[in-house]
Amino acid sequence: MQSLSQVPKQISLALADSNPLVLGAMSEIFDRDPRFSLVATTATAEGFLGAVMRVPVSLGIIDWRIPALGGQKLIEVLRDQPAAPRLIVYGDDQRGELPRKAMVAGAAGFVARSTSVDKLVDTCLAVANGQMVFPFLDVRDLQADPIQQLTRRERALLEALSKGMTNNDLAAEFGISANTVKFHLSNLYEKLGVQSRAQAIAFFYSARIGRDPGEQAG
Repeated sequence: MQSLSQVPKQISLALADSNPLVLGAMSEIFDRDPRFSLVATTATAEGFLGAVMRVPVSLGIIDWRIPALGGQKLIEVLRDQPAAPRLIVYGDDQRGELPRKAMVAGAAGFVARSTSVDKLVDTCLAVANGQMVFPFLDVRDLQADPIQQLTRRERALLEALSKGMTNNDLAAEFGISANTVKFHLSNLYEKLGVQSRAQAIAFFYSARIGRDPGEQAG
């Protein structure tokens, strides 16, 4: 793992927060810090999506309650994008539940609003350097359920595999090329820790069997 000193000189950054005072304060902090290049600020999830689609950035800080999608949905939408920024959730955490929710959704870090500015900046540097930062959580817990790491397309591919579809069937079903199918399957196998189609199917059924019957696959 690289040290923080090896983070690139400038980290491209986008901010999304529904509170104009918080957004203004964060903008001033990062705009003055030479380690960051502040590309966009917005008060809505839709504005953030539009900004990072137009000008890709490496890092995003988002409000968990950002209107109108909300932080969880925003993270889930972005994790399916090939050039999506790594995301840090900046939110109120009175119940102590948000770090885990943010991690499961696909964020790379969480910072409570009650923490210091220095902690927020340090978390940004660590996440930009490839780390996952969640207070009071062991990020290895995420590995306990590899299904949570899959994108929506990868989950759909896994379910299609369980029905016995061939690569050509999958290409036709999802409107992609056979080579793209192979690419997605390779990523899928790696995330599940399996080596073959048969093992992936076995994992799918074991995960379904182990899940509460009232819980959806997600």
